[in-house]
Amino acid sequence: MTSENHIDLPPLLSARGTIKLPGSKSISNRVLLLAALAQGTTEVRDVLLSDDTERMLDALRILGVGLESLGNNAYRVQGCGGNFPNKNAKLFLGNAGTAFRPLTAALAMSGGNYELSGVARMHERPIGDLVDALRQLGADIRYLGNEGFPPLRISPAKLAGDTVKVRGDVSSQFLTGLLMALPLLNRTVKIEVVGELISKPYIEITLAMMAKYGVVVEREGWHSFILRAGSRYASPGEIYVEGDASSASYFLAAGAIGGGPVRVEGVGLNSVQGDVRFAHELKKMGAEIEWGDNQIVASAPANGKLKAIDLDCNHIPDAAMTLAVVALFAEGTTTLRNIASWRVKETDRIAAMATELRKVGATVEEGADYICITPPVSRSAIRYPRSGIDTYDDHRMAMCFSLAAFGGAGMRINDPGCVAKTFPDYFAAFAGVTQAVPVIAIDGPSASGKGTVAQRVAAKLGYHFLDSGAMYRLLGLAALRRGLALDAETQLAELAGTIDIRFEGTDIWLDGERVGDELRTEQSGAAASKVAALPKVRAALLDKQRAFRRAPGLVADGRDMASVVFSDAVVKIFLTASASARAERRYKQLMEKGINANIAALLLDIRARDERDTQRSAAPLQQAPGASLLDTTALSIEQAVQEVLARYPLK
Repeated sequence: MTSENHIDLPPLLSARGTIKLPGSKSISNRVLLLAALAQGTTEVRDVLLSDDTERMLDALRILGVGLESLGNNAYRVQGCGGNFPNKNAKLFLGNAGTAFRPLTAALAMSGGNYELSGVARMHERPIGDLVDALRQLGADIRYLGNEGFPPLRISPAKLAGDTVKVRGDVSSQFLTGLLMALPLLNRTVKIEVVGELISKPYIEITLAMMAKYGVVVEREGWHSFILRAGSRYASPGEIYVEGDASSASYFLAAGAIGGGPVRVEGVGLNSVQGDVRFAHELKKMGAEIEWGDNQIVASAPANGKLKAIDLDCNHIPDAAMTLAVVALFAEGTTTLRNIASWRVKETDRIAAMATELRKVGATVEEGADYICITPPVSRSAIRYPRSGIDTYDDHRMAMCFSLAAFGGAGMRINDPGCVAKTFPDYFAAFAGVTQAVPVIAIDGPSASGKGTVAQRVAAKLGYHFLDSGAMYRLLGLAALRRGLALDAETQLAELAGTIDIRFEGTDIWLDGERVGDELRTEQSGAAASKVAALPKVRAALLDKQRAFRRAPGLVADGRDMASVVFSDAVVKIFLTASASARAERRYKQLMEKGINANIAALLLDIRARDERDTQRSAAPLQQAPGASLLDTTALSIEQAVQEVLARYPLK
């Protein structure tokens, strides 16, 4: 269920299925820029359509590069050999590091006047090491804000020199930018890497993509790289973008946590992306992994138990974030090391990950370049934070924490739209391979018998039971005990958020006290109908109702279970009966309990309540889309139960 600022993921039971990955962001932006820097026309296919690639495409258009959309995520790029037609331009590159860093290097060598800027977070991400390296070659680059950070102004300059040094321990994108741009100089240049090079797999991607455009880089380990004079990019004619290996990690992890098998298509044994090695690390945690040329399949360990690992993550810098959430489901303390680059990504990912993992119940230790995660005592102890998981405008935070929904409580993800950076359809794709705790939602008017039917269906299936009407009666009862008016919406909403409600079999508890027949009186029912009409009250009780959704399943009855509370219910029933039949049933119930009643008065009350419930502004009583109508006027309780079970496809 989504709103403008969050998505509520239901508690998940299992994962299985097949997912075809979107194209790699890293490869997409590399091959698009290389196509522009090359001689000739290139057709680039399977491009990832996302915020980051849109920033690159927009920039190339502004620079005068010929671009034609061919449909089906393909583009025809008319290369300009590094001589961009537009020599004066302002480029806004959002938070796309894979566009900002390489374009900075390429434009510094193209002889034009350019300004490069991005969102506020991009202006906090360091670029000084790349600028320093380019200045060694004579580039004219000035900072328009803080020293060492975007935005930048690039001016024409006379370039010289045959050796350049660049730090390798902050971001591999600095070296990537240099490597991709240096063939534009048409002379032999040596790059010397200062310090340990992090994120080496991304340099492997850069070298592999450059080779596809005809430029082979000589190297001495990871310490120096040489580009020879005469190196020129030439179009390969047609090039395909691999599926995104970083995105594969979420689905492989889902298979390992949720049983599987989950088959991921688009990466495999032949992938050039280092993040495919995530599957090897998942196997070390106990997952079962199968490899193919263009696919990876993940399943849970044979014993169902994942185990903690202690890992140097330099080879999988982005996918390692997924391991941090997988650690919630592993036995022992997981330690992820050599992840200093997390600090300078879309957000400070070490700090963000530590903060959000603590919200769900993990014990976390963080350092400059490591994080240690000790999970809660059990999977079911993973907490659902009512405030939601904050994502810091970071797509990977949102996607990683979707996996926490396997804890049994579901998960709320704030600002889910941030996944548009790399995987706009992520949550739909994730839902396609995961199976939520099933819900049978039974709605209907007062005295239709839905509560009795729902309770018996739950008993037959061994599922949990939610009597939502009782929750409103309990709130009405609590309000009457405290002397609150039944139209005091704000105070009632505050009360709804604080009262303790429990169902144990046929017993109902309010604030530690078992409540009996007083909940079934007409006064209690009328109070429930009044407080249920208040939007703030309904919102306050929503989380309490959804918390009843636990494995192996839930049967919920009420007025809006299928339309609002559990709109993804696997079975939706609108159970009703004629007003006279309902009045007779209520009369018999009351008389059996020794409560005097008048059937004519009961009939009037039921009709009045129907009118009130169907006309209220907050979740009016109605048959939800997709719900089947079950008229029980002529049915016994047992016959109605069998009718509901007959509609359940997963029994």
